[in-house]
Amino acid sequence: MSVPDSTGPAVTVQDLRMRYGDTVAVDGLDLEVARGSITAVLGPNGAGKTTTLETCEGYRRPQHGLVRVLDLDPQAHRAQLLPRIGVMLQNGGAWSGVRAVEMLRHVASLHAHPLDVAMLVDRLGLGSCGRTPYRRLSGGQQQRLSLAMAVVGRPELVFVDEPTAGMDPQARRTTWELLEELRRDGVTIVLTTHYMDEAERLADQVHVIDRGRLIASGSPLELTRGGGSSTIRLVVTEPFPPSAPASLQASLGPGTLVQEINAHSLLITGPADAGTLATVSAWCDREGVLPESLTLGQRTLEDVFLQITGRELAV
Repeated sequence: MSVPDSTGPAVTVQDLRMRYGDTVAVDGLDLEVARGSITAVLGPNGAGKTTTLETCEGYRRPQHGLVRVLDLDPQAHRAQLLPRIGVMLQNGGAWSGVRAVEMLRHVASLHAHPLDVAMLVDRLGLGSCGRTPYRRLSGGQQQRLSLAMAVVGRPELVFVDEPTAGMDPQARRTTWELLEELRRDGVTIVLTTHYMDEAERLADQVHVIDRGRLIASGSPLELTRGGGSSTIRLVVTEPFPPSAPASLQASLGPGTLVQEINAHSLLITGPADAGTLATVSAWCDREGVLPESLTLGQRTLEDVFLQITGRELAV
């Protein structure tokens, strides 16, 4: 794929502000996406990431701030920008009754130098459903077709939204390999996903957005190794009492952070040494809590996300 020789960011967002009535969707957001990278934009539902990316894609006009994509204004220079980007939508993008490969061939015909359709069909496993109407495709098949439509025009930059939602493990691996191949060819990829393992596997850079603001950025390694902390995940057979997180926090002291993942799980972040494990065990015995598992390990991206947002990234 032909990619211009430029060292500037592929995407620049500065002080972006967007609101709908009384609801603030994006609140002074700043972020950059490096060229030739896979950058994951993560956030809880309602965090503002969809509004931000739709503004970058040219579907929304910024109410305040600056947005540049491949050095172009997505609104003022839309005609120049569209041939250079690909957008994978999580839902839709194809006519209900059109056959899968027919739709892909149509999209390819709109581009001057498209990728080989047969190659994409083979790579993404669309051959078995190529004559199936779009409305009858499974969720995973629709996602594979949407990805093929987004990349068939040889974009310099592609936005992919939940690329492996509904896919089986083999299809997920195939999709990951294709995205990594595109990156090796110099294509910039902006990824949104609810799968933390996907972001940790693919992303060179992660931006975490919450309540319309950027709250953390870094490589997956930088984010998960930050502070040298480890984690203990406590899973119990019966739901914790409402006071459990505060009670365990008080027992462990200020050097650790206790967060509730769900009714049966607590995440403890801090120095996971023998003393901490002993304190957790003693607390379980004192509170009459029966552990199902007590797992010690390095922080994952999911742990970091929960710690900095206080919420799970629900699928």
